[in-house]
Amino acid sequence: MRLLERDDTGTIRLTDDLPSNKIPPYAILSHTWGDGEVLLRDLMDGASNNKAGYAKIRFCGDQAWRDGLRFFWVDTCCIDKSNSVELQEAINSMFRWYRNATKCYAYLVDVSIPSPDVDNKFIWEPAFRASRWFTRGWTLQELIAPSSVEFISREEVRLGDRKTLEQVIHDVTRIPLKVLQGGLLSDLSVHDRMAWIENRNTTREEDLAYSLFGIFDVQLPLLYGEGKVKALERLREKTGKDDGCLADLRVTDPRHDKKRIETAKGGLLKDSYRWVLSNAQFQQWHDGEDNRFLWIKGDPGKGKTMLLCGIIDELRMSAPSCLLSFFFCQATDSRINKATAVLRGLIYLLVSQQPALISHVREQYDLAGRSAFEGTNAWETLREIFTAILQDPALRTTYLIIDALDECVTDLTRLLHLVAQVSCASSRVKWIVSSRNWPQIEEQLAMATQNAKLSLELNAQSVASAVSTYIGHKVLHLSHLKQYDGKTETIVRDYLSSNANGTFLWVALVCQALEEPKVRKRHTLAKLRTFPPGLDSLYAQMMEQIGHSEDADLCKQILAVTTIVHRPITLQELTTLVEMPDDITDDLESFEEVVKVCGSFLTLREQIVYFVHQSAKDFLLGNATHQASRDAFDWVFPLGVEDVNHTIFSKSLNAMSTVLRRDMYGLEAPGFPIGKVQTPASDPLATVRYPCVFWVDHFRDSISNNNTAQRNIYHAVHTFLEQKYLYWLEALSLLRVMSEGVNAIRQLESLLEPTDRRPLIDLVRDAHRFALSCRWIVEQAPLQAYASALVFVPTGSLVRKTFKAEESYWISTAPAVEAEWNACLQTLEGHDHPVQSVAFSPDSQRLASGSDDRTIKIWDTASGRCVQTLEGHGHWVRSVAFSPDSQRLASGSDDRTIKIWDTASGRCVQTLEGHGDPVQSVALSLDDPDRYGYGLGQDKTWIVYNGRNILWLPPEYRPSCFGVQGRMISIGCTSGRVFMVGFSRGI
Repeated sequence: MRLLERDDTGTIRLTDDLPSNKIPPYAILSHTWGDGEVLLRDLMDGASNNKAGYAKIRFCGDQAWRDGLRFFWVDTCCIDKSNSVELQEAINSMFRWYRNATKCYAYLVDVSIPSPDVDNKFIWEPAFRASRWFTRGWTLQELIAPSSVEFISREEVRLGDRKTLEQVIHDVTRIPLKVLQGGLLSDLSVHDRMAWIENRNTTREEDLAYSLFGIFDVQLPLLYGEGKVKALERLREKTGKDDGCLADLRVTDPRHDKKRIETAKGGLLKDSYRWVLSNAQFQQWHDGEDNRFLWIKGDPGKGKTMLLCGIIDELRMSAPSCLLSFFFCQATDSRINKATAVLRGLIYLLVSQQPALISHVREQYDLAGRSAFEGTNAWETLREIFTAILQDPALRTTYLIIDALDECVTDLTRLLHLVAQVSCASSRVKWIVSSRNWPQIEEQLAMATQNAKLSLELNAQSVASAVSTYIGHKVLHLSHLKQYDGKTETIVRDYLSSNANGTFLWVALVCQALEEPKVRKRHTLAKLRTFPPGLDSLYAQMMEQIGHSEDADLCKQILAVTTIVHRPITLQELTTLVEMPDDITDDLESFEEVVKVCGSFLTLREQIVYFVHQSAKDFLLGNATHQASRDAFDWVFPLGVEDVNHTIFSKSLNAMSTVLRRDMYGLEAPGFPIGKVQTPASDPLATVRYPCVFWVDHFRDSISNNNTAQRNIYHAVHTFLEQKYLYWLEALSLLRVMSEGVNAIRQLESLLEPTDRRPLIDLVRDAHRFALSCRWIVEQAPLQAYASALVFVPTGSLVRKTFKAEESYWISTAPAVEAEWNACLQTLEGHDHPVQSVAFSPDSQRLASGSDDRTIKIWDTASGRCVQTLEGHGHWVRSVAFSPDSQRLASGSDDRTIKIWDTASGRCVQTLEGHGDPVQSVALSLDDPDRYGYGLGQDKTWIVYNGRNILWLPPEYRPSCFGVQGRMISIGCTSGRVFMVGFSRGI
């Protein structure tokens, strides 16, 4: 960045081009261009003083000097516009330069005012509203980017700033007030931001689009001559792809989670968290440079989550220009209890606030799409993206906050290790995490340097004071609700204060019980005294009340089901998993009332049932130290967790058998694409969304040694598959969970293999083959389950025979296909040109294919899903090979290079050059000689075993390339297809 410098004599000179880390505080000028502007060459030649535009430069320098600034920037003379590289860099940096300026002066040459009348808006406001400054393209970002803008008249009289004139500016520009007040641009849609240039223009038509680069935080090449329409089209395409990437990255919006948590807890009370702002450990973290990591720890119910909600609000207000990213782990919700979900949430908020950071996400997303964020390698991919963002030189000052590390159920150790590793990787990043007092968390976080601990137990007095404030707030609410007299209000407050033991959750649960309509005012004190101190004791007392309620049996079922399901379920889903009494079978409102009887353990938000707190679930599972916890487990699970899993499994099959049918959403057209499917207002799948995905998991967890019970389970599975399998596949597609369904049927096959249920095993094996063969097309068009899926599978397929009546009536003559399943397990489609090479990973979990389309695809062999597409070769890919640990993939190409790829991230880590001819073969290791001796004969017409021909290949199955891994052979054909053949044993 090149600046102007004014010395104490008023002389102005040009600085050298300064690196970003050497830029001093500076002022910046915003103006409209006119005749006689001073250019860079004028300054360098000493010919600037005589030009009309020099007056603006002199004004900016003098005003900056009066404001204590020696340096300033003016676009006319600080950029060499004849240098295309410098111009590109300047346009891409302009928004940041204005944002980082200490002062910004908007010089309005067409607004004139005699200085004595500056306070009389009626004189100058009409000219201000009509100023040409509001009609120019480049001044849009100059209005929005700086922290403040001062408006100056032609006579160099200050008219006001963006804050004092915000309503007038809003009226003229229609830019929302929250944006003028410094709100996030990313909170507004692309359409809304595009609308701001409708009444603006630029000298060069393309600049109308280029002036928006900073508004959208994107970088694109300048192509003067392309025209305004094409330039805007490129910008929309860029932002559209970024939006799609961000949508696929999003597993949740932590901002919505924060609102949900605060609403569920009755709102965020400022006086209950303000104590932490003056806490020594917090201040040391906030103000110092040596402590960049703060761990807030405490026992359940001590208010850690709400404390972090308060800290987030305070940081947002005190540092609005900083990035603030946070995540709330929740063990009972499978969406947000994984380490990968934490990283996805943190990255999502970072990119939402600083969109340019999406370039790090796009590097992986453009290779693999949404699958980059899911599956086996997702952690490595997300870790690499996250680390790259934290190391980005353009990253603004950042606060990262993770709540409830102890509720990260999957890969907690990985997450802790990463947090400890990167917590001090950047001087611009500070961390806060919270958790229970778990030794394993303390052990891992101890590796983080520059860390500090804030123990709620060691700050018991401050926490108790905050709880006291919270009690006052809750009692005041109760008093208004129940019309307490002064004496009752005092007794309630005193009892809560004496028994809370510094636990917010205990107070919340007691007050919730007192709020119930059935608790009359005259019974308040008697009811109050039934609540013992301590969370576990309170849970025990609540359990006793539930056990004596009129709906005790139904409550027991509700608690049992909600404790072991794999994600929070909706009320409608819950009705299918419990035994509904006849009097409320079709009465969802009455069922909701019963769920509320369990209100000490469960809460209902937007028709979804959650646990009020992880400690409540722990209590029901018998994990708490209190004997009452073990008693609660015995009451809720009298026959064990296995029995409840069996109940959920059975009811899931019953519900799906009742609900599932052909064309659930009335699509009618066989090729109706999934992208255009809209969920009906009255969703016929609403009650079976959970069963469709998780019924096999509960089958797995209900397997017992009771032979009679097992026979009944196997019979139920057999009946369901014979009657509803095809409808289930359609439902999986409609619910966008096809891959989960394929994995479920694969899991079912593996669970049944050790049994003697041969007819069922045969059917499940056939169903698995069927799902693999039609997965792609049914995922794209749900009703193809009854068309292509049935037409092109072998005539001997058990699924095809079973569902013959479902074959499409409009197909009069079906094509001739093989009678039985052949050795081909899957056909993987996706390459645009012939496949030249294939290779299995040593663990057989992945398959790589290299093609004449210059790409390499990595496939999940279990589901047939393409998980990575690797691009980088300039010509056909002739050969691919995995490393022994499956972490690297080598590829050789006709472009005469070998590339080494990281299979987790899809990134090319090395390009080896030196061959004078195309590379025909690559290898990273030799096959183990003890592996099974399968392969292809020399003429590639036979599959051989130990040198003997065992399986002849018809011409259409003969390979252009092949790969062998154990008992699996992958065959790449010139058609672009990849076939896989598996063998059960040697011959």
